Amino acid sequence: MKYLTVGDLEDCLLNKVDLRRQQISQAVEEVQKVVHHLTTNISNQDIRFQAVPYSDTYNENIKVLAPSQFLVTVPIKGLAGYREAREQHWRYYTLQGTRLPCPLRDPEGLQQWLEVEQFMKSLWQWHETDVNIDGDIVPAKVLLVFRKLVENAIRTCHLSGKVSLLGNRSAVWVAVETSAYQVELELVPTVEIPTTWSKKARWPRCLQRWPSQERVECIKSFGFNLLACSNYHWQLSFLRAEQVLLEQLDEDGGCRRKCFQVMRHLKEDIWCPGNRPVITSHHLQTVLFWTCEKYPHFKDWQVFSKAFLRLVRKLHKCVSQHFLKHYFVRNSNLFQCTNPTELDTVAQKLATFLKNPQVGPP
Repeated sequence: MKYLTVGDLEDCLLNKVDLRRQQISQAVEEVQKVVHHLTTNISNQDIRFQAVPYSDTYNENIKVLAPSQFLVTVPIKGLAGYREAREQHWRYYTLQGTRLPCPLRDPEGLQQWLEVEQFMKSLWQWHETDVNIDGDIVPAKVLLVFRKLVENAIRTCHLSGKVSLLGNRSAVWVAVETSAYQVELELVPTVEIPTTWSKKARWPRCLQRWPSQERVECIKSFGFNLLACSNYHWQLSFLRAEQVLLEQLDEDGGCRRKCFQVMRHLKEDIWCPGNRPVITSHHLQTVLFWTCEKYPHFKDWQVFSKAFLRLVRKLHKCVSQHFLKHYFVRNSNLFQCTNPTELDTVAQKLATFLKNPQVGPP
């Protein structure tokens, strides 16, 4: 059996990277047609949810986490003029409407409360009890409303043969049959907060040399999102900011993007394959950002083999320690809720690769 060294990986695997891009593009094309159809119907049912637009180029509402796992952010309407909460207070409510003797735990890391009064303008529907408790817009209640709308939309749009709602999950997941394979989508109601940067994201760090200060200001101008994907707390997301960072990686002519693409291919084919992998493209992207920040100079990204192995070593360290800091909110561990046994399996595969960086043909 012929093996490929890291020196050979660049040419061989970049061909496979191109093939992957074509396959993913086709899947995204088919998925976004379905998503646009569904969410248009949902928006007609409930004005609080906006249709995901169809795009001939990049669709910022669809994030590919793995070839068969997409994150779809569904914009929320009727909330404008966001401002940070002025004061903190205890919450004693439950989702069922009963009162607790002790307060709910405070949000941590990427989490936060969301009060309707934090918006200068809001539709009256956001004050209704189907989504609001004591002035808080509660993500679990938003998801409950949204799930029913998705179920109705699948039936109304006659998509039952192509789209199925996946049960037994707190979040809203659907399976979509594409021409090549099945894709699972997490549909997440999302509050988009443009032009405002979250106070929780204390970025950039002191003496940071990558990206440039000009680029930092540009990235922060894209604001952030709040995702409804848990019971009481909204989750901070920086999808637009991260996409801008990715798009402008190699303006100096380096090989950062190439290293990322090859690492993603090996992750999907060898280190962590499967429909719901414990390591996603977002994890790899975060590892890339941290490595770019530590090695900000062009000379560090001239030689593919050296740069690629440096990136894999960083990934191995994070997976082995079950710890990967979010790039913008550094007190949040992206591996906090992942399966430690699965992480250990990936770490072992990465260690084997690093001892002898060769890849056998499948």
